[in-house]
Amino acid sequence: MEWKITNIGSLCNRVCSGGTPKSTNNAYYNGNIPWLNTKEVNFNRIYDTEKNITQLGLENSSAKWISENSVIVAMYGATAGKVAITKIPITTNQACCNLSINSEIADYNFVYYFLCSKFYELSSLANGGAQQNLNAQIIKDFPIKIPVNLSDQRKIAGILSALDAKIENNNKINANLEAQAEALFKSWFVDFTPFKDQPFVDSELGPIPQGWKVGKLGDIALQSTEKVLTRNDVKVLSPITTGKLVLSEEYFTKQVFSKSIRNYKIVKQGAFAYNPARVNIGSLGMNEFKFDGCVSPVYVVFECLKGYSFFFDLFRKTEFFKQAVISFAIGGVRQTLNYSDFALIDVTIPPINIVQSFNEIYLHLKEKISINEEENQRLAALRDTLLPKLMSGE
Repeated sequence: MEWKITNIGSLCNRVCSGGTPKSTNNAYYNGNIPWLNTKEVNFNRIYDTEKNITQLGLENSSAKWISENSVIVAMYGATAGKVAITKIPITTNQACCNLSINSEIADYNFVYYFLCSKFYELSSLANGGAQQNLNAQIIKDFPIKIPVNLSDQRKIAGILSALDAKIENNNKINANLEAQAEALFKSWFVDFTPFKDQPFVDSELGPIPQGWKVGKLGDIALQSTEKVLTRNDVKVLSPITTGKLVLSEEYFTKQVFSKSIRNYKIVKQGAFAYNPARVNIGSLGMNEFKFDGCVSPVYVVFECLKGYSFFFDLFRKTEFFKQAVISFAIGGVRQTLNYSDFALIDVTIPPINIVQSFNEIYLHLKEKISINEEENQRLAALRDTLLPKLMSGE
């Protein structure tokens, strides 16, 4: 296999950045033109974007159309050096360097994987003051070792693409399973579909099945303030915006036992934690690990009554809960929601036997999700092992 060394710019038909329509002009947003922010660039393929702009927004900014199968390189701040592939035509903000690959001499997948393999090297070239940035010229000049034969490029990239395709498919399956779980929760505990033939009674929240009650979250969610102190069998967890508790990167490989975290709060298996300073508490997460964790003292930690953890985990995703959080939040620009207010949110509480029956179905769905997640971890590890070897020609 013959290889050559050239630079990224020589493989492109076009290299450009984007632009941001004025955020204060509502006429520029919520249109039908996908608009990419660099926080969405994370070694991934882009099938949609968090925000859309209008034709007016496009015409009154530096944003411009980028064709599908372009390679996007983030240039600013914490995301500098991260890459993505567009799978649809999109526009981007100015922090994206957009590479339109010349398909006659280079395979866009190969260029993407090469840049993935060189992330640390590329990001180290960022320069500037408080915020370290890349620029288009740095990226264009970045050297690349690439097979001369286009079919060899495709063969190498195809191995990695096949692994990523399987990971993406598993993610789609899991998203569908999670949607099924939320739909099932709504059917049982919002619409009461399985219980329509039973007697109903009036309540503050409307008719509910007889034997159920309307209460407060504090009736099923009990605050916990237990501290780490001298325990050495817990690991630091961090809530993330996807609504999960993950192992904190800072302590990823460490057992936690130091003075700096002795006052952290214990989050037992099945317990929850959230940052009260974020009004939407989108970071609220459940400890689904098979060990106890801990979080910073600023977080609120609570446990649900036995059997009700999954019930609450799905209840928090309902519009009713989200609106209740907003209404109970206090403060000005940075609103907060402490536990005492959180505990006052209304909830329809089903009998424990109903919840247990639901849990059996829900656990079956979660088991499928877990199997796919474990497979994805194995596939990602294989891909990351192969990546530098394939890109170097080894």
